[in-house]
Amino acid sequence: MCKGLAALPATCLKSAKDMKHRLGFLLQKSDSCDYSSSQGRKEKLSSSQRLSQEEVRKWAESLENLIHHDRGLAAFRAFLKSEYSEENIEFWVSCEEYKKTKSPAKLSPKARKIYDEFISVQATKEVNLDSCTREKTSHNMLEPTLSCFDEAQRKIFTLMEKDSYRRFLKSPYYLDLVSPPAAGCGPENCKRNHTHSLDCNSNIISQCA
Repeated sequence: MCKGLAALPATCLKSAKDMKHRLGFLLQKSDSCDYSSSQGRKEKLSSSQRLSQEEVRKWAESLENLIHHDRGLAAFRAFLKSEYSEENIEFWVSCEEYKKTKSPAKLSPKARKIYDEFISVQATKEVNLDSCTREKTSHNMLEPTLSCFDEAQRKIFTLMEKDSYRRFLKSPYYLDLVSPPAAGCGPENCKRNHTHSLDCNSNIISQCA
């Protein structure tokens, strides 16, 4: 027969109270559809949900707006990766980083690394450049300067602007970020749509991490 709670060891009482507290917390969390109830989960997701609609809409104004925004660049990179053409944005980013080089002694090895990776005949991530631009860039390797990749970088930017950028704006990688929540949804739909949106946005941004 039960001898009452007083007869139980103190450790058992503490464990029982802890379990009761945890069960109550989990039940309360699962039953709620309020924005605040999912705060813990959202903090674990990518910070992409903190993007304002105004920021995301600016990405559609120009490719420059998109790739000069950290999360815009991440989303675009993820999209290009899905099309197996991420070498274009990787080359553009590498050129941007190269132009920040402070030490003259580091210019030559950095330039050679970019050239070998993206431009040379045996490049592992060869970008699509016309023969004239490729030849000029090869000549620049003789005496690398901060501007030795400028023309090639412009060509690749224009290529992305006319092609992949337009497809990006029509893809879920952009539309799932810019589309507002459906109006008039019930509690269950609200919870499902909200969760799907957060999961999708998090997955898109995290692909480039």
